[in-house]
Amino acid sequence: MSFAVSKCPPVMVRPSMEPALGKTTGTQVVQLSSWDRSYVGFQVAALLIFDGPVHQPVEAIRKGLSRALLHYQTVAGRLAAADDDDDSVLHVACTGEGVPFVAASAGCALQDHGLLDAPFSMSLLDRLAVAYPAAEGCRRTDPLLLMQVTEFACGGFTVGVTWNHTLADGDGMAQFLQAVGELARAEADDVLVPSVAPVRDGRGVSLPLLSPQVVAAKQWLMLDRGGMGLVYLDITVPVKLINRIKSEYKAAHADDGGYCTTFEAAVAVLWRCRTRAIIGDDPDYDMSMPAPLAFFVNVRKHVGAAAGYYGNCAVAQLAFATAGEVAGAGDGGMNEVVDLIKRAKDQVPELLRTMGAGGGVVEDMGEEEMAAAFGYNALMVTSWRNIGFDRADFGGGAPARVVGRWQQSTVPGCMAFLSCKATAGDGERLLTQCVREEHAAALLAEMDQLAHAHAPSYASALSN
Repeated sequence: MSFAVSKCPPVMVRPSMEPALGKTTGTQVVQLSSWDRSYVGFQVAALLIFDGPVHQPVEAIRKGLSRALLHYQTVAGRLAAADDDDDSVLHVACTGEGVPFVAASAGCALQDHGLLDAPFSMSLLDRLAVAYPAAEGCRRTDPLLLMQVTEFACGGFTVGVTWNHTLADGDGMAQFLQAVGELARAEADDVLVPSVAPVRDGRGVSLPLLSPQVVAAKQWLMLDRGGMGLVYLDITVPVKLINRIKSEYKAAHADDGGYCTTFEAAVAVLWRCRTRAIIGDDPDYDMSMPAPLAFFVNVRKHVGAAAGYYGNCAVAQLAFATAGEVAGAGDGGMNEVVDLIKRAKDQVPELLRTMGAGGGVVEDMGEEEMAAAFGYNALMVTSWRNIGFDRADFGGGAPARVVGRWQQSTVPGCMAFLSCKATAGDGERLLTQCVREEHAAALLAEMDQLAHAHAPSYASALSN
Protein backbone atom coordinates (compact mmCIF):
# COMPACT_ATOMS: atom_id res chain seq x y z
CA MET A 1 0.00 0.00 0.00
CA SER A 2 2.77 2.43 -0.88
CA PHE A 3 1.77 5.80 -2.33
CA ALA A 4 3.01 9.37 -2.15
CA VAL A 5 1.35 12.01 0.03
CA SER A 6 2.14 15.67 -0.49
CA LYS A 7 1.92 17.64 2.75
CA CYS A 8 1.75 21.39 3.20
CA PRO A 9 3.53 22.96 6.17
CA PRO A 10 1.32 22.98 9.26
CA VAL A 11 -0.76 26.06 10.03
CA MET A 12 -2.06 26.88 13.49
CA VAL A 13 -5.87 26.85 13.65
CA ARG A 14 -7.18 28.93 16.53
CA PRO A 15 -10.68 29.49 17.92
CA SER A 16 -12.82 31.40 15.42
CA MET A 17 -13.21 34.31 17.83
CA GLU A 18 -12.35 35.30 21.36
CA PRO A 19 -14.78 34.26 24.12
CA ALA A 20 -17.52 36.77 24.80
CA LEU A 21 -16.52 39.68 26.98
CA GLY A 22 -17.20 39.19 30.65
CA LYS A 23 -16.90 35.41 30.48
CA THR A 24 -13.27 35.22 31.52
CA THR A 25 -10.64 37.26 33.25
CA GLY A 26 -7.23 36.39 31.96
CA THR A 27 -6.40 32.86 30.86
CA GLN A 28 -8.84 30.17 31.90
CA VAL A 29 -7.40 27.20 33.74
CA VAL A 30 -8.88 23.70 33.61
CA GLN A 31 -7.66 21.43 36.37
CA LEU A 32 -6.82 17.87 35.37
CA SER A 33 -8.25 14.97 37.31
CA SER A 34 -6.05 12.23 38.69
CA TRP A 35 -7.45 10.08 35.87
CA ASP A 36 -6.20 12.61 33.29
CA ARG A 37 -2.76 12.75 34.89
CA SER A 38 -2.43 8.96 34.52
CA TYR A 39 -1.98 9.49 30.76
CA VAL A 40 0.30 12.52 30.63
CA GLY A 41 2.46 12.29 27.52
CA PHE A 42 0.74 9.18 26.12
CA GLN A 43 -0.26 9.74 22.48
CA VAL A 44 -3.12 8.15 20.56
CA ALA A 45 -4.04 8.53 16.89
CA ALA A 46 -7.26 7.94 14.98
CA LEU A 47 -7.68 7.90 11.22
CA LEU A 48 -11.15 8.37 9.74
CA ILE A 49 -11.48 7.35 6.08
CA PHE A 50 -14.34 8.90 4.07
CA ASP A 51 -15.46 7.74 0.64
CA GLY A 52 -18.30 10.27 0.45
CA PRO A 53 -17.05 13.43 -1.33
CA VAL A 54 -17.16 16.85 0.33
CA HIS A 55 -16.62 20.15 -1.48
CA GLN A 56 -13.15 21.38 -0.52
CA PRO A 57 -12.84 19.11 2.53
CA VAL A 58 -9.61 20.69 3.77
CA GLU A 59 -11.14 24.15 3.97
CA ALA A 60 -14.46 22.87 5.33
CA ILE A 61 -12.82 20.91 8.15
CA ARG A 62 -10.40 23.71 8.97
CA LYS A 63 -13.41 26.03 9.33
CA GLY A 64 -15.26 23.49 11.49
CA LEU A 65 -12.18 23.01 13.66
CA SER A 66 -11.83 26.74 14.27
CA ARG A 67 -15.51 27.00 15.18
CA ALA A 68 -15.35 23.99 17.50
CA LEU A 69 -12.29 25.30 19.35
CA LEU A 70 -14.35 28.28 20.48
CA HIS A 71 -16.41 25.83 22.57
CA TYR A 72 -13.58 23.39 23.34
CA GLN A 73 -11.10 25.92 24.70
CA THR A 74 -9.10 23.18 26.43
CA VAL A 75 -8.21 21.57 23.09
CA ALA A 76 -6.61 24.83 21.91
CA GLY A 77 -4.66 25.24 25.16
CA ARG A 78 -1.41 23.91 26.56
CA LEU A 79 -0.33 21.95 29.62
CA ALA A 80 1.05 24.00 32.47
CA ALA A 81 1.94 23.56 36.12
CA ALA A 82 2.39 25.82 39.11
CA ASP A 83 5.59 23.91 39.82
CA ASP A 84 7.57 22.96 36.72
CA ASP A 85 8.83 19.80 38.39
CA ASP A 86 5.52 18.58 39.80
CA ASP A 87 3.15 16.80 37.39
CA SER A 88 0.65 16.28 40.22
CA VAL A 89 -0.46 19.91 39.84
CA LEU A 90 -0.72 19.89 36.05
CA HIS A 91 -3.55 21.83 34.46
CA VAL A 92 -4.51 23.07 31.02
CA ALA A 93 -4.11 26.77 30.39
CA CYS A 94 -6.73 27.78 27.81
CA THR A 95 -4.33 30.05 25.93
CA GLY A 96 -6.05 29.74 22.56
CA GLU A 97 -2.72 28.88 20.91
CA GLY A 98 -4.56 26.44 18.69
CA VAL A 99 -4.14 23.14 16.84
CA PRO A 100 -1.48 22.47 14.17
CA PHE A 101 -3.34 21.59 10.95
CA VAL A 102 -1.76 19.93 7.91
CA ALA A 103 -3.42 19.96 4.48
CA ALA A 104 -2.29 17.07 2.27
CA SER A 105 -3.14 15.35 -1.01
CA ALA A 106 -2.59 11.96 -2.64
CA GLY A 107 -2.77 11.36 -6.39
CA CYS A 108 -4.59 8.05 -6.13
CA ALA A 109 -7.98 6.64 -5.16
CA LEU A 110 -8.70 5.21 -1.73
CA GLN A 111 -9.49 1.81 -3.21
CA ASP A 112 -6.27 1.71 -5.26
CA HIS A 113 -4.36 0.80 -2.13
CA GLY A 114 -7.02 -1.03 -0.15
CA LEU A 115 -7.66 1.78 2.30
CA LEU A 116 -11.34 0.90 2.48
CA ASP A 117 -10.97 -2.76 3.38
CA ALA A 118 -7.46 -4.26 3.25
CA PRO A 119 -5.34 -5.05 6.34
CA PHE A 120 -3.86 -1.79 7.56
CA SER A 121 -0.17 -1.10 8.05
CA MET A 122 1.08 1.40 10.56
CA SER A 123 3.32 3.03 7.98
CA LEU A 124 0.17 4.46 6.41
CA LEU A 125 -0.57 6.45 9.54
CA ASP A 126 2.86 8.06 9.25
CA ARG A 127 1.65 9.56 5.97
CA LEU A 128 -1.99 10.22 6.85
CA ALA A 129 -1.65 11.49 10.43
CA VAL A 130 0.83 13.77 12.17
CA ALA A 131 2.87 12.36 15.04
CA TYR A 132 4.51 14.17 17.90
CA PRO A 133 8.19 14.74 17.14
CA ALA A 134 9.64 13.51 20.41
CA ALA A 135 10.42 9.80 20.68
CA GLU A 136 9.04 9.74 24.22
CA GLY A 137 5.61 11.00 23.11
CA CYS A 138 3.87 14.26 23.97
CA ARG A 139 5.93 16.83 25.80
CA ARG A 140 4.39 19.36 28.15
CA THR A 141 4.98 22.22 25.68
CA ASP A 142 3.44 20.38 22.72
CA PRO A 143 -0.07 21.10 21.39
CA LEU A 144 -2.67 18.77 22.85
CA LEU A 145 -4.04 17.85 19.40
CA LEU A 146 -2.60 17.53 15.88
CA MET A 147 -4.76 17.19 12.74
CA GLN A 148 -4.17 16.29 9.09
CA VAL A 149 -6.73 16.19 6.26
CA THR A 150 -5.67 14.35 3.09
CA GLU A 151 -7.62 14.62 -0.18
CA PHE A 152 -7.56 11.70 -2.64
CA ALA A 153 -8.04 11.77 -6.41
CA CYS A 154 -11.32 9.83 -6.13
CA GLY A 155 -12.94 12.59 -4.08
CA GLY A 156 -12.54 10.73 -0.83
CA PHE A 157 -10.47 12.04 2.05
CA THR A 158 -9.02 11.07 5.40
CA VAL A 159 -8.95 12.90 8.72
CA GLY A 160 -6.07 11.95 10.99
CA VAL A 161 -5.92 13.18 14.57
CA THR A 162 -3.20 12.56 17.15
CA TRP A 163 -3.71 13.73 20.70
CA ASN A 164 -2.24 13.70 24.17
CA HIS A 165 -4.39 11.20 26.08
CA THR A 166 -4.39 13.48 29.10
CA LEU A 167 -6.74 15.77 27.12
CA ALA A 168 -9.48 13.25 26.41
CA ASP A 169 -10.28 9.56 26.17
CA GLY A 170 -11.60 7.99 22.96
CA ASP A 171 -15.21 8.91 23.72
CA GLY A 172 -14.19 12.50 24.38
CA MET A 173 -12.18 12.84 21.17
CA ALA A 174 -15.00 11.27 19.15
CA GLN A 175 -17.40 13.83 20.65
CA PHE A 176 -15.05 16.63 19.65
CA LEU A 177 -14.76 15.38 16.05
CA GLN A 178 -18.54 15.12 15.84
CA ALA A 179 -18.70 18.78 16.88
CA VAL A 180 -16.10 19.73 14.25
CA GLY A 181 -18.20 17.98 11.61
CA GLU A 182 -21.43 19.53 12.79
CA LEU A 183 -19.95 23.04 12.68
CA ALA A 184 -18.21 22.38 9.35
CA ARG A 185 -21.62 21.61 7.84
CA ALA A 186 -23.26 24.66 9.38
CA GLU A 187 -24.12 27.65 7.22
CA ALA A 188 -22.59 31.00 8.10
CA ASP A 189 -25.86 32.35 9.47
CA ASP A 190 -26.59 29.29 11.61
CA VAL A 191 -26.18 29.37 15.35
CA LEU A 192 -22.65 28.01 15.61
CA VAL A 193 -23.10 25.98 18.79
CA PRO A 194 -22.59 22.20 18.91
CA SER A 195 -25.70 20.17 19.75
CA VAL A 196 -23.82 18.55 22.65
CA ALA A 197 -22.51 21.20 25.02
CA PRO A 198 -18.94 20.26 26.00
CA VAL A 199 -18.01 19.85 29.67
CA ARG A 200 -14.37 19.60 30.74
CA ASP A 201 -14.38 20.93 34.29
CA GLY A 202 -13.74 18.12 36.74
CA ARG A 203 -16.76 19.26 38.71
CA GLY A 204 -18.87 17.80 35.89
CA VAL A 205 -18.00 14.27 36.96
CA SER A 206 -17.64 12.53 40.33
CA LEU A 207 -14.54 10.49 39.59
CA PRO A 208 -12.84 8.75 42.50
CA LEU A 209 -9.58 10.43 43.41
CA LEU A 210 -6.71 8.13 42.48
CA SER A 211 -3.92 7.97 45.00
CA PRO A 212 -0.47 9.19 43.87
CA GLN A 213 0.71 5.57 43.97
CA VAL A 214 -2.04 4.46 41.54
CA VAL A 215 -1.36 7.40 39.20
CA ALA A 216 2.36 6.56 39.21
CA ALA A 217 1.62 2.88 38.57
CA LYS A 218 -0.66 3.67 35.63
CA GLN A 219 1.93 6.04 34.20
CA TRP A 220 4.52 3.27 34.50
CA LEU A 221 2.27 0.89 32.57
CA MET A 222 1.79 3.47 29.80
CA LEU A 223 5.51 4.06 29.25
CA ASP A 224 7.12 2.91 26.01
CA ARG A 225 9.95 0.77 27.33
CA GLY A 226 10.88 -0.59 23.89
CA GLY A 227 12.72 -3.82 23.30
CA MET A 228 9.60 -6.03 23.15
CA GLY A 229 9.66 -6.26 19.36
CA LEU A 230 5.87 -6.31 19.06
CA VAL A 231 4.46 -6.44 15.53
CA TYR A 232 1.26 -4.89 14.18
CA LEU A 233 -1.40 -7.31 12.93
CA ASP A 234 -4.78 -6.33 11.46
CA ILE A 235 -6.97 -9.30 12.39
CA THR A 236 -10.61 -10.13 11.71
CA VAL A 237 -12.44 -12.41 14.14
CA PRO A 238 -14.98 -14.14 11.85
CA VAL A 239 -18.62 -13.44 12.57
CA LYS A 240 -19.39 -17.18 12.32
CA LEU A 241 -16.90 -17.89 15.12
CA ILE A 242 -18.35 -15.11 17.27
CA ASN A 243 -21.90 -16.38 16.75
CA ARG A 244 -20.82 -19.94 17.49
CA ILE A 245 -19.25 -18.92 20.81
CA LYS A 246 -22.37 -16.93 21.73
CA SER A 247 -24.61 -19.89 20.86
CA GLU A 248 -22.49 -22.34 22.85
CA TYR A 249 -22.53 -20.05 25.86
CA LYS A 250 -26.30 -19.57 25.64
CA ALA A 251 -26.84 -23.32 25.43
CA ALA A 252 -24.63 -23.93 28.48
CA HIS A 253 -26.61 -21.32 30.44
CA ALA A 254 -30.11 -22.28 29.39
CA ASP A 255 -31.16 -22.55 33.04
CA ASP A 256 -29.99 -19.10 34.16
CA GLY A 257 -30.45 -17.09 30.94
CA GLY A 258 -26.78 -16.17 30.69
CA TYR A 259 -25.57 -14.79 27.40
CA CYS A 260 -22.30 -13.80 25.77
CA THR A 261 -21.79 -10.41 24.11
CA THR A 262 -19.86 -9.78 20.89
CA PHE A 263 -17.17 -8.00 22.94
CA GLU A 264 -16.75 -10.97 25.27
CA ALA A 265 -16.64 -13.50 22.42
CA ALA A 266 -14.10 -11.63 20.25
CA VAL A 267 -11.81 -10.70 23.15
CA ALA A 268 -11.96 -14.27 24.48
CA VAL A 269 -10.80 -15.51 21.07
CA LEU A 270 -7.80 -13.17 20.99
CA TRP A 271 -6.88 -13.80 24.65
CA ARG A 272 -6.94 -17.58 24.28
CA CYS A 273 -5.26 -17.78 20.86
CA ARG A 274 -2.52 -15.33 21.84
CA THR A 275 -1.80 -17.26 25.05
CA ARG A 276 -1.62 -20.55 23.17
CA ALA A 277 0.67 -19.01 20.55
CA ILE A 278 3.10 -17.87 23.25
CA ILE A 279 3.06 -21.28 24.96
CA GLY A 280 3.63 -23.04 21.66
CA ASP A 281 5.02 -26.56 21.82
CA ASP A 282 7.11 -25.96 24.92
CA PRO A 283 6.47 -28.97 27.21
CA ASP A 284 8.16 -27.19 30.10
CA TYR A 285 6.09 -24.00 29.89
CA ASP A 286 4.87 -22.95 33.34
CA MET A 287 1.09 -22.97 32.96
CA SER A 288 0.73 -21.29 36.36
CA MET A 289 2.30 -18.09 35.07
CA PRO A 290 -0.06 -15.07 35.15
CA ALA A 291 -1.68 -14.12 31.84
CA PRO A 292 -3.88 -11.17 32.83
CA LEU A 293 -6.28 -9.30 30.56
CA ALA A 294 -6.87 -5.57 31.01
CA PHE A 295 -9.73 -3.88 29.20
CA PHE A 296 -10.99 -0.33 29.36
CA VAL A 297 -14.55 0.42 30.47
CA ASN A 298 -16.32 3.75 29.96
CA VAL A 299 -17.69 4.54 33.43
CA ARG A 300 -19.56 7.78 32.67
CA LYS A 301 -22.87 6.16 33.63
CA HIS A 302 -21.35 4.71 36.81
CA VAL A 303 -20.05 8.03 38.13
CA GLY A 304 -22.91 10.25 36.94
CA ALA A 305 -20.81 12.24 34.49
CA ALA A 306 -22.50 15.28 33.01
CA ALA A 307 -23.63 14.94 29.41
CA GLY A 308 -20.88 16.24 27.16
CA TYR A 309 -17.99 15.48 29.52
CA TYR A 310 -14.96 14.77 27.34
CA GLY A 311 -12.17 14.21 29.84
CA ASN A 312 -10.77 10.80 30.75
CA CYS A 313 -13.55 8.69 32.19
CA ALA A 314 -12.57 5.08 31.56
CA VAL A 315 -11.16 2.53 33.97
CA ALA A 316 -8.89 -0.39 33.11
CA GLN A 317 -10.46 -3.48 34.63
CA LEU A 318 -8.33 -6.56 35.14
CA ALA A 319 -9.21 -10.19 34.61
CA PHE A 320 -6.54 -12.22 36.41
CA ALA A 321 -5.91 -15.77 35.20
CA THR A 322 -3.07 -18.19 34.68
CA ALA A 323 -1.78 -19.19 31.26
CA GLY A 324 -3.31 -22.63 31.77
CA GLU A 325 -6.76 -21.21 32.52
CA VAL A 326 -6.72 -19.00 29.44
CA ALA A 327 -5.20 -21.58 27.11
CA GLY A 328 -7.93 -24.05 27.98
CA ALA A 329 -6.62 -26.54 30.49
CA GLY A 330 -10.21 -27.13 31.70
CA ASP A 331 -13.14 -28.83 29.96
CA GLY A 332 -15.33 -25.75 29.57
CA GLY A 333 -13.89 -24.60 26.25
CA MET A 334 -14.39 -20.96 25.35
CA ASN A 335 -17.13 -20.64 27.97
CA GLU A 336 -14.52 -20.57 30.74
CA VAL A 337 -12.63 -17.71 29.09
CA VAL A 338 -15.87 -15.80 28.54
CA ASP A 339 -16.72 -16.27 32.22
CA LEU A 340 -13.35 -14.79 33.24
CA ILE A 341 -14.18 -11.64 31.25
CA LYS A 342 -17.76 -11.50 32.53
CA ARG A 343 -16.69 -11.71 36.16
CA ALA A 344 -14.23 -8.85 35.65
CA LYS A 345 -16.91 -6.70 33.99
CA ASP A 346 -19.32 -7.35 36.85
CA GLN A 347 -16.72 -6.09 39.33
CA VAL A 348 -16.40 -2.60 37.79
CA PRO A 349 -18.77 -0.92 40.33
CA GLU A 350 -16.81 -2.50 43.19
CA LEU A 351 -13.54 -1.37 41.61
CA LEU A 352 -14.83 2.21 41.54
CA ARG A 353 -15.82 1.99 45.20
CA THR A 354 -12.38 0.63 46.08
CA MET A 355 -10.68 3.41 44.13
CA GLY A 356 -12.89 5.97 45.87
CA ALA A 357 -11.65 4.64 49.19
CA GLY A 358 -8.05 5.15 48.08
CA GLY A 359 -7.35 1.59 46.97
CA GLY A 360 -6.79 -0.17 43.68
CA VAL A 361 -5.38 -3.35 42.22
CA VAL A 362 -1.93 -1.95 41.51
CA GLU A 363 -1.61 0.41 44.45
CA ASP A 364 0.64 -1.81 46.53
CA MET A 365 2.69 -3.22 43.65
CA GLY A 366 6.26 -2.21 43.13
CA GLU A 367 7.80 -1.98 39.67
CA GLU A 368 9.19 -5.53 39.84
CA GLU A 369 5.78 -6.94 40.80
CA MET A 370 4.08 -5.00 38.02
CA ALA A 371 6.69 -6.12 35.51
CA ALA A 372 5.99 -9.73 36.49
CA ALA A 373 2.20 -9.37 36.34
CA PHE A 374 2.00 -7.09 33.31
CA GLY A 375 4.87 -8.25 31.16
CA TYR A 376 4.73 -9.99 27.80
CA ASN A 377 2.10 -12.47 29.02
CA ALA A 378 -0.41 -9.68 29.68
CA LEU A 379 -2.86 -8.26 27.14
CA MET A 380 -4.50 -4.82 27.18
CA VAL A 381 -7.62 -4.22 25.06
CA THR A 382 -9.28 -0.92 24.28
CA SER A 383 -12.59 -1.16 22.46
CA TRP A 384 -13.67 1.53 20.00
CA ARG A 385 -17.10 -0.05 19.63
CA ASN A 386 -19.87 2.55 20.02
CA ILE A 387 -17.60 5.39 21.16
CA GLY A 388 -18.59 7.64 18.26
CA PHE A 389 -15.78 7.99 15.72
CA ASP A 390 -18.09 6.31 13.20
CA ARG A 391 -20.65 9.11 13.75
CA ALA A 392 -18.36 11.96 12.69
CA ASP A 393 -19.76 13.60 9.54
CA PHE A 394 -17.99 16.46 7.75
CA GLY A 395 -20.58 16.74 5.00
CA GLY A 396 -20.38 13.49 3.05
CA GLY A 397 -21.71 11.03 5.61
CA ALA A 398 -20.13 8.74 8.17
CA PRO A 399 -16.62 7.32 7.67
CA ALA A 400 -16.23 4.15 5.63
CA ARG A 401 -13.52 3.00 8.00
CA VAL A 402 -11.86 3.95 11.29
CA VAL A 403 -8.29 2.97 12.17
CA GLY A 404 -6.33 3.71 15.32
CA ARG A 405 -2.83 3.68 16.70
CA TRP A 406 -1.50 4.04 20.21
CA GLN A 407 1.96 4.71 21.53
CA GLN A 408 3.57 1.39 22.41
CA SER A 409 3.33 0.84 26.13
CA THR A 410 4.68 -1.63 28.65
CA VAL A 411 1.70 -3.95 28.11
CA PRO A 412 1.06 -5.66 24.73
CA GLY A 413 -2.18 -4.28 23.37
CA CYS A 414 -5.11 -4.43 20.99
CA MET A 415 -7.39 -1.74 19.59
CA ALA A 416 -10.63 -3.64 19.02
CA PHE A 417 -13.91 -3.28 17.12
CA LEU A 418 -12.72 -0.74 14.56
CA SER A 419 -15.49 0.30 12.19
CA CYS A 420 -15.14 -0.87 8.57
CA LYS A 421 -18.23 -0.80 6.34
CA ALA A 422 -16.71 -2.95 3.60
CA THR A 423 -15.98 -5.88 5.92
CA ALA A 424 -18.71 -5.38 8.55
CA GLY A 425 -20.39 -8.64 7.53
CA ASP A 426 -17.14 -10.62 7.82
CA GLY A 427 -16.49 -10.10 11.52
CA GLU A 428 -14.84 -7.76 14.02
CA ARG A 429 -11.60 -5.94 13.16
CA LEU A 430 -8.80 -5.96 15.74
CA LEU A 431 -5.63 -3.94 15.28
CA THR A 432 -3.10 -5.64 17.52
CA GLN A 433 0.39 -5.01 18.77
CA CYS A 434 0.42 -7.96 21.13
CA VAL A 435 2.95 -10.56 19.95
CA ARG A 436 6.56 -10.66 18.92
CA GLU A 437 7.50 -11.64 15.40
CA GLU A 438 8.27 -15.22 16.44
CA HIS A 439 4.69 -15.68 17.70
CA ALA A 440 2.79 -13.87 14.92
CA ALA A 441 2.33 -16.87 12.63
CA ALA A 442 1.31 -19.06 15.57
CA LEU A 443 -1.32 -16.52 16.66
CA LEU A 444 -2.88 -16.44 13.21
CA ALA A 445 -2.76 -20.24 13.00
CA GLU A 446 -4.47 -20.60 16.40
CA MET A 447 -7.25 -18.24 15.32
CA ASP A 448 -7.73 -20.10 12.06
CA GLN A 449 -7.84 -23.43 13.86
CA LEU A 450 -10.42 -22.15 16.34
CA ALA A 451 -12.54 -20.68 13.54
CA HIS A 452 -12.67 -24.03 11.76
CA ALA A 453 -13.04 -26.21 14.83
CA HIS A 454 -16.11 -28.44 14.98
CA ALA A 455 -18.80 -26.88 17.17
CA PRO A 456 -20.01 -29.04 20.10
CA SER A 457 -23.22 -30.96 19.54
CA TYR A 458 -25.18 -28.92 22.08
CA ALA A 459 -24.53 -25.77 20.03
CA SER A 460 -26.01 -27.31 16.90
CA ALA A 461 -28.92 -28.64 18.90
CA LEU A 462 -29.70 -25.09 19.99
CA SER A 463 -30.71 -24.14 16.45
CA ASN A 464 -33.07 -27.08 16.03
